[in-house]
Amino acid sequence: MTFSRRTLLTALGAATTPSVWAQSPAGFPNRPVKIVPFGTAGGPIDSLARIYGDKLQQRWGQAIVVETRPGASGIIAADYVAKAAPDGYTVMMTLPLTHVNNAILQPKLPYDPVKSFTALSMLAVGGPMLVVRAHAPVNNLKEFVEFAKKKGSLSYGTWGNGSSAHLFGELLAQQSGTPLVHAAYKSEAAAHIDLFGDLLDFAWANPATAKAQVQGGKMKVLGVAGTRRVSTLPQIATFSEQGFKGFDLDSWIGMYAPAGLPVELQNTWVTALREITAMPDIQAKLISFGFEPLGNTPAQFMDVFKADFPRVAELIKAAGVAN
Repeated sequence: MTFSRRTLLTALGAATTPSVWAQSPAGFPNRPVKIVPFGTAGGPIDSLARIYGDKLQQRWGQAIVVETRPGASGIIAADYVAKAAPDGYTVMMTLPLTHVNNAILQPKLPYDPVKSFTALSMLAVGGPMLVVRAHAPVNNLKEFVEFAKKKGSLSYGTWGNGSSAHLFGELLAQQSGTPLVHAAYKSEAAAHIDLFGDLLDFAWANPATAKAQVQGGKMKVLGVAGTRRVSTLPQIATFSEQGFKGFDLDSWIGMYAPAGLPVELQNTWVTALREITAMPDIQAKLISFGFEPLGNTPAQFMDVFKADFPRVAELIKAAGVAN
């Protein structure tokens, strides 16, 4: 199945901030709104949820509470939102792991990735980076594979079983012909602690974390998964550019509400999210995190979602990751 995510990018145009925000239906919101992010407090999605929360608070004049519910590769958080009241006061900011990867790998999820949610907007797309300690004797993926073959086996950490980082790690093991032992952590930061402590040989990172650690002299980036280089670290070549096939699948950041959200509330959320994503400071922040701003419609969100399923299933099969 051939699919180009760029064909779905929405032309956001020049961002403008109205002097008076439009009123939401039925006085919504008239009490605090909760955003449940994927991952742990202080993680990249938690940070972005707080950034969007500040904008929503300015827009609606109500407190926006960011509440993390980490664990089980995002299943705990997704299940909590799926079972929340469809009144617009609880939403989730997440990655494909909770709605695509988990649905393929774990058919007995406590929620249905389609029927249990109302899609709002896909905010941005991007890809994870393969990272090693700064003093590692490798500078690119070819050297990394050669080093792995000499060592016989390497260990690596990710932010969850079935995550894109896990799948890419297993695919790399297949293509390099070298055992790579996976360790799943509750967060990206936890994996990096063990990486710096010499308990892991390599790990994966979002571009914002990678850039900060590179500048701090603690980390080296060998390659970026996804369809393009990252503007904040343009010198890092993609896996495809370095001769590795099957890594050209982007990750994304999406917003969901519980199923049954009334259309007028869905429209209120979608309008707010798309207009916030179009703001220059938000676009700059997303880019600094290594993501390409998007801000699409629910229908476009679902188009990407549906196209991702066969691609991820193919990646899971190629990587040899079992249910």
